Formats: sequence, C-alpha cells, structure tokens
Amino acid sequence: MNRTQRLGALVLGAAMLGLSALSGNAADPVVVGQLVAQTGATAPVARVYAQGVADAFAFINAHGGVGGRTIDLNAVDYGYEPAKAIQIYKQWKETSKPVAIQGWGTADTEALIEYVSKDGVVFMSGSSSGHLTDPSGRSPWTSMPAPYNFFYGPSYSDGCRALVQFAAEEWKRSGVAARGSTFLGDLYRPKFAYMGDNHPYPNAPKAACTDYARDLGFDVLPAIRYALSPGDFSAQCDMLKESRADFAFLANTAESNAALVKACAKAGVSTQFLTNIYGWDESAAKQAGDAGNGVVWVVSVARWGDDVLGMKLLREISKESDPSGQEYRSAHYIRGVCSAFLMRDAMMAAAKLGAITGPNIKKGFEEMRDHVPTGLDGVCLPSTFTGSDHRGTTTVMLYRNDYNDGSVTAQRVYQTTIPLRPDWLGW
Repeated sequence: MNRTQRLGALVLGAAMLGLSALSGNAADPVVVGQLVAQTGATAPVARVYAQGVADAFAFINAHGGVGGRTIDLNAVDYGYEPAKAIQIYKQWKETSKPVAIQGWGTADTEALIEYVSKDGVVFMSGSSSGHLTDPSGRSPWTSMPAPYNFFYGPSYSDGCRALVQFAAEEWKRSGVAARGSTFLGDLYRPKFAYMGDNHPYPNAPKAACTDYARDLGFDVLPAIRYALSPGDFSAQCDMLKESRADFAFLANTAESNAALVKACAKAGVSTQFLTNIYGWDESAAKQAGDAGNGVVWVVSVARWGDDVLGMKLLREISKESDPSGQEYRSAHYIRGVCSAFLMRDAMMAAAKLGAITGPNIKKGFEEMRDHVPTGLDGVCLPSTFTGSDHRGTTTVMLYRNDYNDGSVTAQRVYQTTIPLRPDWLGW
C-alpha cells in the first residue's frame, strides 16, 4: 500500500469512526433531571405530581422513547430547599449533563432561571409562577428573562384572577351584599382576604391577584399569614372572622389548607374559601370533612375517570406504578403526566430539527399552537408558547368541593379564559 492509499485508508477509517460515534450518540439516552420534593412542606402534593412525571416517562420509554432514544430520568429529592436544588443542578452539569429538567417548586425554579438560561437547559416546573412566563425580560414584574422556562397549565396569577372573577359574579348573583361589608353609598363592597405563608410559592400571584380584585370592586383586606405546614391556625381563623371577609384565597398547598378550613369551621367562620391548583384535592377533602364543603379551587386537567378520549392512555400510564389499575389519581398526578408528555412532544420536534438539545427543545415548545400532548385529548388543556410569551394557556376551570358522609365529589362551577394582556406578562 503506497502513501496515498494509506492516507486514503486513514481518512476512510476516521470517517467510519465518526459515523460510528454519531450513530452511538444518537442511540444514547436523553438525560432529564427531575427535582423531587419527597420531603419538605409541600411533599404531600409534590410526591403525587412527581409520580405522574415518572410514570409518564416510564411509559414513553416502554413505547419507543423519543425518536428511538430512551429518557434517562435522574430523580433527586431536594427537600424543597432552593440551595440544595442549585447544588444538585451544578452536580448534574458536571456529570450527567441533562438537556432538560422537570422541576417542582417556585423558589428553586426561580433561583435556577439564570443557570438554565446560560446553559441552554429547558426547565419545565411544577411551579406555575407568572414570573416564569416572560422569556425576553421586558416585564417590569420579573427580575430577569426566563427563556428556557416552561410549565403546563395556567399561571398561579391567572388561576387567582379566575377565582376573583368567579367571586365577583357570585357576589352579584347571590345578593348576599348585606353580610356586613363596607357600606359605600347604596352599594356594598365584598371583602377579599389573601392568605398564605411568606414564601415565594404562596406569594407568587399575590400582587397580581389582589390588584385584579381591587379592579373588580373588592375591598382587599390586610393579608393573613399561615404556615405551609399544617398547624394550629385558630389565631388566623379568629382574625379572619373579625375581618368579616366574604371571600378568602388560600395560597398554600392542600394539607395546610385542610387544617385551616377545619380550624375556621370550629371558630364559626362563614367566609367562602378559594384556592389554587395545589391548594385542594381529594385527600384534603377527606381530612377537612364537612368543614371543606364549598371550597372552590383551580383545576387544569380532566378529572380521573372523565369520559374523554385521552383517559384510556392516562389509565395505561398509571399502570406503570399501579399494575392493578385500581388506584385513584388526583389532578396533581395528571398534571405531572401532562407536563412530561408536553416535554416529550417538544423533544420529538427537536429530533426533527436534527438533535435533541436544550435550544432545539425550546424551539419545539415555542412552535406549539393549541397543542394537546399526543394521545391525551380531553385530559390536558391545549398549550401555545411563542418566543415572546410562555403563558401556555390562560384557560381556567374551577371546581367546588362536596363532602357527604365520607364521600367526596366535585362539580365544575366555572370556566373562563383570562386575556393575554401584555401588561400581565410575567406577572
């Protein structure tokens, strides 16, 4: 073999090695980090959401993965501690190098915005903080742009706005304006109280919600603080009773809220309670018993067992951790499934762009228009993301809790679509 032939053989060998490497990379798993709050103040709802995410990716892997590649879901309990979430993220970047993350809480998600934006890692959280919806940073309500942050469903702010709308219409319809509210001329203004812990999660929609309540004619009372973890809330209930609030928004999670409504029922409080997507569930309803009757809360998915096309697939996904198929799944679980399947679809779009990378997954999200995750019609709401607006949906459904001798039921009482007002972006 002469020099030219040897050189040609080396070039061909290198090319074949390169093709082999490309082929191997294409078959490698797609690494996704999962920050799970198995412990900490929000654990009772966080565990359920995380199980939905895990089951969804297990099902996806069992049915071909994403473009023939499996998802390597690296789940770590961060204890609902932002500092620990940052530490875990830095470890991931040094080791497994995820292209995307399924996260959970508001404080940790917002703490990681700068990191994921710099590294080009898509971050899809359980948090629906309105601060995560502004990818360009033009909103005066955000401290920095969040170009790589996404979440499924309406923001906490839009959920609370919907509840305030509902309360205003209930007030006008029911004619209960003589219950002791402030007298203004010949009109009574309903009183609205915002309640929750002093923490990024309950605080996220506070300014947006109370501002809208004032716009709709509510007398907004001083906020009442109560802990994210259940405790003795008798003092808060006495304050609420003394304030004679007609409506109160509970910004904490379900277990804390159940303890609060029980304490307030014991104190003789007659306030109508409203709460967010993680603020109520079947478990809370059973804990609260009769005290929880009438609680109205935000729901962003179909209810387990609803007669919709995607329920069949949802039941199959559920069997990943419950082979019997008998376990009831709450809205938190279903929300986790919707989040995972939205990310799966964005990854499929990224694969068509040439590679499943963070920037391409971002493009996949931002090309979605009224997109329902494949196979989950009727289970998940349609989502639309653009390069300038990450408010995936502003459609909000409200349900009312009914507890009757151990039986828990819920009825949809309201649905609205909050306007995509430019001044509400990031708020």
